[in-house]
Parts: sequence; structure tokens; C-alpha cells
Amino acid sequence: MKVNWWKTTIGEEEIERVVKSIRNKNISQGPVTAEFESLISQYLEIDHVVAFSSGSTALLVALMALGVKSGDEVIMPNRTWIATAHAVHLLGAKVVLVDVEKSRPIIDASQIEKKITPSTKVILPVHLNGRSSNMKLINKIAKKYKISVIEDAAQAFSSKNSDGFLGTQSEIGCFSLSIAKTIGTGQGGFSVTKDKDLAKRMKAIRTHGVENVKDPQSWEMLGLNFRYTDILASIGIEQLKRLPQRRNRLCEIYSLYLKKLNGTEFKPIEVDLKAGEVPVYNEFLINNRSEWIKKLDKLGIETRPFYPNVNKASYLYDNDKEVFKNSLPYQENGIILPSGPDQDYSSVDQSVEAIKHLSQK
Repeated sequence: MKVNWWKTTIGEEEIERVVKSIRNKNISQGPVTAEFESLISQYLEIDHVVAFSSGSTALLVALMALGVKSGDEVIMPNRTWIATAHAVHLLGAKVVLVDVEKSRPIIDASQIEKKITPSTKVILPVHLNGRSSNMKLINKIAKKYKISVIEDAAQAFSSKNSDGFLGTQSEIGCFSLSIAKTIGTGQGGFSVTKDKDLAKRMKAIRTHGVENVKDPQSWEMLGLNFRYTDILASIGIEQLKRLPQRRNRLCEIYSLYLKKLNGTEFKPIEVDLKAGEVPVYNEFLINNRSEWIKKLDKLGIETRPFYPNVNKASYLYDNDKEVFKNSLPYQENGIILPSGPDQDYSSVDQSVEAIKHLSQK
């Protein structure tokens, strides 16, 4: 039996809720989206939630709301999905990269301060695969230099550290609702903030710069159509009801891999389950990754290699002399084994057995 690298399900509850929204003519952004935003607000215990068409859009709008413009600089880790850097680049700002920690692919906060210049506008840590960046130190540095902080929590919905939920410990936190996430509505995302004025700005930017789209009295600020839809929100509302089970399942599957692959060539990349971090993906390091991917695929086990480091995008970063030594092993050896909140335990066993079988050859 083929094992897909990601498994999630859309149940009858989601289907029924979508049908209900369509029958009620709740198709574009409207009351169902507002309900979804309210439910997320309650779960994350934060005042303001603004839903968007994608997590990438949430990042872009967050930067716009904080006034990032051409000539500004935004500091971020070298390990992240390219959307983080694209959001900065699209506004004409400069991407400034910091290497990651040696044992975890999250920003090395101790290296941030030396990258700050008079043009630095934002520090943008990424809680990659539910792992918490060092927010205490990051916020301390930001306060010292009067810089804003945006958390990219696209892969960290429901993950925690000792101070609470990731994404809620800065001016703005940005999340993704794409299909390969803890909660997935196909596409979509949202931002959270404690700041009423920032929430108001993001809501306006989401709809061409005017929150009151029915009767705009004037054109207040730059914006575009970044709206979410009630149809997608209908899926999200039902999936939120199963968030505790999904969260637990992700942690259980990760723990199974750790136990069953202990002593093999597959080395786990640490996720601190005890601290409240939730691994969306089961990430390991393995030498000869491309060969392993091919061999596992022949046995019906689908995997995913890690994406390239951001400094490999020459159109974003042209400093060939800078070395990001801690990022390299992840780019070259990182692999994702079958994951997802609805992945079968039998699929984990099948994947492990395939790895052990290949290790004996």
C-alpha cells in the first residue's frame, strides 16, 4: 500500500457546514468568516484575528500594516519557506538573513543584534515546524532598538512555549491554513494582534485599504483584495472542533518515529513536546538523501526533501561571501517522513519497516 507523505481528511461535518453556507448564500467573506475569526481569538486568547486568502498574504499585510517600505530592512532566518522572504521583497524592502541554531532550524537569536542597522524595521522570527524561536531575547533586542517584531507562525498553530501560544508574543503573528497544516482549509491564513489599531489597518488593507467596502467615504490607504471566504471558513470551524485530537495525533506520530527509528541512520530534528511544541512534520536528517527518497518511493513510501535555504535565491540575496554553516545540513540532508493529523499508525510502521529493510542492504 502506498503511503502518502501527508494525510488529512475532510469529514462529513465540514461538507455539511459548507453546504449550509452555500444555501445561506454565505460565499464570500462574511458572517462565517467572522465566526471563524472569533473562535480562533478564543482559542489563542488574543483580542484580534484577521483572516486572509493565504498565510503569505497575512505576512505581506502585516508588513504593510507596520509601514515597511522600500529601503527598509527585515531580519529573518535563513531557514524558512520562501514566502517569508517574498513578502518582504515585494514591498521593496531588503531581506537580511541570520543563520539558524546548530541543533534546530530556527533563527539564532544571539546573532540578530549584529545584523541591525539604522534601516532595520522588523525582526521576523519563524517558528518552523512548531519550534519556538527565542522570543524573550528577540523582544528584548527589538525593544532596545525600537524595532517591530512579526512572528511567522505558519507552521505553529497551537504550538506553545512557557509564555503561551506561538504567534501571540509580538506585535503581529501570522498563520497558514493551507492543506498541509494542523488545521487546513485548502488555502487561507490569518494574523493575530493585541493592538486594536493594527487590527483595523490590516482589515482595511485586506479590502483595498477601506474597511467599510459598502460605502467608502474616501481612499484611506494602499490595499488589495486579500479576503478569505465563508466557504473556507466553514471547513475551518469544523476542523477547530477537532484541534485537540489533531494536535495529539501529530505528537503521537512524531513520538512513534522517534522510538522506532532510534539507532538508525535517521537522526531526528528536535521538537520539544514537553514545552508544548507541536511537530506538523516528522523531520529527520539523513546522508545520501536523494538516494533514500528514490529507494523509499520504490517501496511505496512518499517523502519530501527540505527546501533550499533562502540565501540560495539570488534575486533576494546576493552576498555570496556570507556563510550560513548551520543552515547547510538542513538544506542538504533534511527529509520529511509521512506526516499529517490523519496519518495512519500503520503507515508509520510501514515507513519504519521500509527504512530498516533498506538499512540492512
